[in-house]
Amino acid sequence: MTATLPRADTATAAGTKRRRRRAPGWLAVVPLLAFTALAFGLPALAMLDGAFSVKDPATGASSYSTANLTDSLQGAYLTALLGSIKLSAVSAALGALLGLPLAQAVVTSRSRALREGVLTASGVLANFGGVPLAFAFVATLGNAGVLTQHLGLKDKGWDLYSFWGLVVVYLYFLIPLMVLTITPALEGLRVQWREAAQNNGATGVQYWLHVALPVLTPTLLGGFVLLFGSAFAAYATAAAMVGSSVPLITLQIADALSGNVLVGQENVALALSFDMVLVAGLVMAVYLPLQRRSARWLA
Repeated sequence: MTATLPRADTATAAGTKRRRRRAPGWLAVVPLLAFTALAFGLPALAMLDGAFSVKDPATGASSYSTANLTDSLQGAYLTALLGSIKLSAVSAALGALLGLPLAQAVVTSRSRALREGVLTASGVLANFGGVPLAFAFVATLGNAGVLTQHLGLKDKGWDLYSFWGLVVVYLYFLIPLMVLTITPALEGLRVQWREAAQNNGATGVQYWLHVALPVLTPTLLGGFVLLFGSAFAAYATAAAMVGSSVPLITLQIADALSGNVLVGQENVALALSFDMVLVAGLVMAVYLPLQRRSARWLA
């Protein structure tokens, strides 16, 4: 006869094996957590410490106060913050409106090569920015750009180095980002919904107004919020193109840190960074619930 372990001993042995199997998983996460703490945690703590620290010019002693935050919400700093919000909102709204029909055309296309080509190009263009993007637009649509000279845009009032010029440049990477964001949701629209609407006498416009758009609304709003955050955090493109002619909070932070305007405003720059973090936090607080709701509809 073969001896058998008691049931309790068997359960204990099985539990020990499960714990041994889970241990390597936790160990694999430790480097990621350590990297996150070093790359994000320490800079965040340094930003908070500087944003709330005020140095006495007479004694040089530091104390904690909200004076830097108060200064960051006044005068030119407030104008820059509102300018960034306005630029981001307008760019995100236009990017969402233009990206939706483009994504729909890609989804409904019968050409697989066209679909893959557009999605691949969108993935590349959505991450193309900074000084190279600014140079490309200056060479094309600047005051002496190729298209500006060829089409006489300067005589028609076109100015790349303005608010609307920045909007056009931002759309270059925001529209592809919207295509990538909305395409999975468009693929989730069931064919049966359209067929049911047609069987009940609904036109294509009625289908979109009463079926498709209500289902896509959370994803559209989520895409708008994502585009807003991307435009709000952009710095290098605007810095290379417009400098300080268009008030933006990212440019104000750079000027405060480098002392281009006033010396000793580093902590005010950190307070401005804290303002940006708060705006980004609000953006994510809106974006995540919308994504979960959209996924629940389209799953």
